[in-house]
Amino acid sequence: MAYPLLESPLADVYSLDGDYISSSSELASELRLPTDDVTYYETVRVKKGILLFLEEHLARLQRSVAGIEAFDVDMEMIERKAYSYLNDNGFEDLDGNLRIVLTKNHLLIYVCEGNIPSEEAFSRGVDTMTLKWERVDPNIKVYRGDYKKAVADTFAEENEFGHPYEILLTDNEGRLYEGSKSNLFVIKGDKVYSAPDDKILLGITRKRVLSSLDMAGGKLETGMLTKEEILSSKECAVFVSSTPFDILPIRSIDGTVIDSADNELLQRIASCYRKMSDDYIDNKLKEVR
Repeated sequence: MAYPLLESPLADVYSLDGDYISSSSELASELRLPTDDVTYYETVRVKKGILLFLEEHLARLQRSVAGIEAFDVDMEMIERKAYSYLNDNGFEDLDGNLRIVLTKNHLLIYVCEGNIPSEEAFSRGVDTMTLKWERVDPNIKVYRGDYKKAVADTFAEENEFGHPYEILLTDNEGRLYEGSKSNLFVIKGDKVYSAPDDKILLGITRKRVLSSLDMAGGKLETGMLTKEEILSSKECAVFVSSTPFDILPIRSIDGTVIDSADNELLQRIASCYRKMSDDYIDNKLKEVR
């Protein structure tokens, strides 16, 4: 299924192959049309105008291309154009998300919809639903039409908590292993469970979460639990991590409440992650100055 290069933009100007184009231009209209080109993408969190962990996003973009078409990816050029786009168009202090979209012939950069949670969501947790779906090649980030449609259909569903903030994927055995746009973690006591690497996208934020987990005194375990196993245990807490929202506790799964936000280990992990992110931003700001 073909998808457009430009989805959910927030700004009125985009960078296409290094040139700035208006959202009302004919070129922008063409970018909204579905394309059959293989499309690679990264969504990068921007805080204080700094592209958070950009080097790792670009390295993953390069790996995605190498897994399918193997054309050259100039990571230094993409970094320059991304920062130029931010600085030239009044986004120097942006707190949001930047999308980098790459095909064999084009590079598109734009500020995109962030869906950044409220403070209440961080303190209370978010509501989720489940979807049975086995992902194919999760570490190659390309648009996949059937997957996007299944996820969109599930986001459109409602229960007593309204529409879900995130969709949790289950495998054919009913075990939860990943979020539709996030990595999934289950805390049980001092152990933190994460699915095997070959089943999930090895997220940029996830890598930092694993370091934070170690700093917070948690023990990483490779494994997956079913929804029933999680909800029947008073020891369990669940959280997701992703570039757009860092770390988020989960309040409910398919309408059943789970008290994750008050879990002490989760709070320590989140605190360690925030410090790591702040240190990265501070160091990058010093380089700029």
